[in-house]
Amino acid sequence: MRAFFNVPKVAAVAVLVALAGCAGTQPVPYAGIASSTQLRPSRNDDAGRVPFEYRTAIDWRRYTGFVLEPVAIYRGGDAQFDGVSEDDKAFLARYMQGEFAEKLNARFGNAPRQGARAVRIRLTLTGASTNTAVLSTVSRFDLLGGPYNAVQAIRGREGAMTGSVSFAVELYDAASNELLGAYVAKQYPNAWNLKAGIGARSASVAGIENGADQLVAYLQ
Repeated sequence: MRAFFNVPKVAAVAVLVALAGCAGTQPVPYAGIASSTQLRPSRNDDAGRVPFEYRTAIDWRRYTGFVLEPVAIYRGGDAQFDGVSEDDKAFLARYMQGEFAEKLNARFGNAPRQGARAVRIRLTLTGASTNTAVLSTVSRFDLLGGPYNAVQAIRGREGAMTGSVSFAVELYDAASNELLGAYVAKQYPNAWNLKAGIGARSASVAGIENGADQLVAYLQ
C-alpha cells in the first residue's frame, strides 16, 4: 500500500526531471567563428547566459563609434538550430540586426562609424529553438510546471518548454582589426514571461532583445 501511494511522488519527480531537461542544449565555443580558440569558460556567469568569453583589459569608453557587420547565420557542424527552418533563421538574423543596431545607436549617440575610435562588431546567429506549442504557455500554470518556472524565474534560468537563441559576439578595433573581446551567449525570456510563451518565435525574439541590452552593458 505504501508503494502505491509513492507512485505519484515518483511520477512528479520524473516530470520535474523532464522539465529540467527542456532547458535544451548549451552553447559551445563554435569551431567556425574566428575567436573560437581564444574563448574560455566564463567564471562569473551563474545563469549560464554567457558560458564562454574572451576579455582584454580594454577601456570601452575610448570608443565613440561602431561598425555593425551584417548578422551571419552560422553553418558549422556544431550549430544548434533545433528544428528551426531557414525562413525562421533569416527572420531572426534580420531582427537581430535591427535590434542590436538600435541599442548600439543609443549607446554611441549616433556617432560617426568610421575612424580610429570605432569598434567593429561581428554577430553570428549560432542556434535557436522555438517554443513548444501550447505547452510553453500551459507549463506556467500547471501544478508542476508552475512552481518549476517560478524557481527558474528567480534564478534567472531558462523556463520549461520555452525557446531561446544563441549567438557569438566578436568585437574588433575597426582601425587595427585587433580582437578586443568576444563571447558566446544563450538568451531567453524570463521563465515567468507569459507573452514570450505565445507563438513559436516569441521567446527567441525576446532573447535577441535581451542580447542587445547585454552587449550595451558589456560596452560600458
